[in-house]
Amino acid sequence: MKKTALITGATSGIGKATAIRFAQEGIRIVLCGRKEYILDQLKVELSAHTDVYTICFDVRDKLKVESEIELLPPEFSKIDVLINNAGNAHGLDPIQSGSSEDWEAMLDINVKGLLNVSKPVISKMIEQKSGHIINIGSTAGKEVYPNGNVYCASKHAVDALNQGMRMDLNQYGIRVGAVNPGMVETAFSEVRFKGDTERASKVYQGFDALQAEDIADIIYFVISRPYHVNIADLIVMPTAQASSTIVNRNK
Repeated sequence: MKKTALITGATSGIGKATAIRFAQEGIRIVLCGRKEYILDQLKVELSAHTDVYTICFDVRDKLKVESEIELLPPEFSKIDVLINNAGNAHGLDPIQSGSSEDWEAMLDINVKGLLNVSKPVISKMIEQKSGHIINIGSTAGKEVYPNGNVYCASKHAVDALNQGMRMDLNQYGIRVGAVNPGMVETAFSEVRFKGDTERASKVYQGFDALQAEDIADIIYFVISRPYHVNIADLIVMPTAQASSTIVNRNK
């Protein structure tokens, strides 16, 4: 039977690449994001491969998220796979000079946003007695680096929530796991540096960074294992990266 997957942050980067990969595999997809025109473009493009439904919302809007998920059309209402991908970084400043607005944005999107989406989907999965939740974390959730403070804290929270979800939902037969990428060449750094494309491009200079498609391949692998197999926690980095602060840029 065809699976249905709901993907947040589906309009760019890892989320978009995952949507494309899932469509190619014939998975029915619910695409969520803030940019309606990109959602519309994706729907046209991917409908050649599978059934597509789009929802335009900000994961911070709890009531909107709950309403839209509750009102999914019948053919999309059974969510087999949730990809909690929406998230971002704002700023790279020491704690003493960081922006409280940046902190709030990261915590609201990366932590509270993940919870806002997860709660209504989990209710469906409990009723189904099946489901698979993939939380997109980060190596920043496994270690802390200078000036990463609040972003790292938000991703450590995702790591803790991933473990807590897996424990709490075990009795319902729901699989829960995390994919934690290192340096992926997407718009991530451009957002972090508030549109400074020159500074953002330097993050990925001198080595082969991961690409969004690499992570999409891994996510598909994880969700396509037999149901008795749950990949609970996965870390992936480019070969040139040994940690958040050690990168071989000698290419």
